[in-house]
Amino acid sequence: MPLTLASFNINSVRARPHIVETLLARQPIDILCLQETKCADGEFPRDLFARLGLPHLHLHGQRMHHGVAIASRMPLAEVARHDWQANGEARHIAVRLPSGILLHNVYVPAGGDIPDRSVNPKFGQKLDYLARMTDWSGASREPAILVGDLNIAPLPEDVWDHDALLDVVSHTPVEVEALGHFQKSHGWVDLGRHFVPPPERLYSWWSYRARDWAASDRGRRLDHIWCSPELAATARSVATLREARGWPRPSDHVPLVAIFDL
Repeated sequence: MPLTLASFNINSVRARPHIVETLLARQPIDILCLQETKCADGEFPRDLFARLGLPHLHLHGQRMHHGVAIASRMPLAEVARHDWQANGEARHIAVRLPSGILLHNVYVPAGGDIPDRSVNPKFGQKLDYLARMTDWSGASREPAILVGDLNIAPLPEDVWDHDALLDVVSHTPVEVEALGHFQKSHGWVDLGRHFVPPPERLYSWWSYRARDWAASDRGRRLDHIWCSPELAATARSVATLREARGWPRPSDHVPLVAIFDL
């Protein structure tokens, strides 16, 4: 049966309930995976999601920072919360779908501003997170869907200017290489690029600093939906909701919506 799954870095779920309402009014979503919820589990707006038809919640929150959540129309079984950064930050949660397939919701660290771990510990933490996640991925044999803000735009067409961003965190060669190792470790299929292959440009994030984000269109594809190779044939579509960047008081990311035939 078809399953509609969305992934969205909401940049504070309590600050943007209107975005959740608009998204669900326009898209028939069965499971919504959020990143950067920025609230402890007890502060999560449960009533909002219940009213919108997603009453089944799995939360891994943190006050004011990070945080991931999965909201569903149907009951799901939580199976894991990995701490790949080894510092207690809330960046991963996994559930098992009714079909038996695992769903991982991930928020990879941004990595700071300087792409040099010797002077920027945050960049080193990001690379270490990716390395630990790669070790886990290589040992995993269960079919899975992985969604989230991976904070890396891997392809030249995933950024507005490849040459200009080679020294900018999120598109540096060392990050792209690390993400490539992670992808190969399990044979993950990048469904965004499965449905929109290069050389077409594809972005999911636009900086708040832009005076007119749409006119300048200086975006990056930081958000991803991947799946195990044996599940690729079950994916019907993946849409990047670019229009959401223009909604009132938006996140700097936009939702990705995938339909699977599971």
